[in-house]
Amino acid sequence: MKEVILWGGTGQARVLSEALASSDVRVVAVFDNRQISSPFPDVPIFLGHEGFHGWLASRTGQVHACVAIGGSHGCARLHLLEWLQQQGVPPLTVVHPRAFVASDAKIGEGAQILAMSAVCSNVVLGRAVIVNTSASIDHDCVIGDGVHVGPGANLAGGVCVEDHAFIGAGAVILPRLKIGHSAIVGAGAVVIRDVTSNEIVAGNPAKALRR
Repeated sequence: MKEVILWGGTGQARVLSEALASSDVRVVAVFDNRQISSPFPDVPIFLGHEGFHGWLASRTGQVHACVAIGGSHGCARLHLLEWLQQQGVPPLTVVHPRAFVASDAKIGEGAQILAMSAVCSNVVLGRAVIVNTSASIDHDCVIGDGVHVGPGANLAGGVCVEDHAFIGAGAVILPRLKIGHSAIVGAGAVVIRDVTSNEIVAGNPAKALRR
């Protein structure tokens, strides 16, 4: 059985634990930068980097990691994944058993593809990408590192989403558009034009709120 740690001890950790429940994986520890209770009664939680180093020093054998940080914190999620790799803890890529992933899709390390979501033909997902519950990424999309596609969001064919961008719940991105680096698309937005880097858009049709 493969052993895994979760970094982040709130909602995303619970979602990941459920996604892993039917696989040959066991969560053995949770880490968080806040002093909080463990989300699981039978799994210990440790505080921050100091707690991690102390725990790792007592370990033997290989362990993998999932970074359970959702929301628009893609940059932090990616940096933490890279830091854990430097500590000798490789990322685990998670595909929920009730998700669809096309046979020719390319999935980056540490990606999380959750329940009822779809990753369609010729899609490329970068590292530490979250495709959340019931999200749909259609053919030929390219999704950069650290992107989070929120629950129920729909990306039509040929969309490019650059690193660290966040697509809110229920948003719709029309075909062949580009969502720039670290941009935020609000929940329920309908995007009919390119979104520039660091821009925040919302509404139907989506309009800029600020940069």
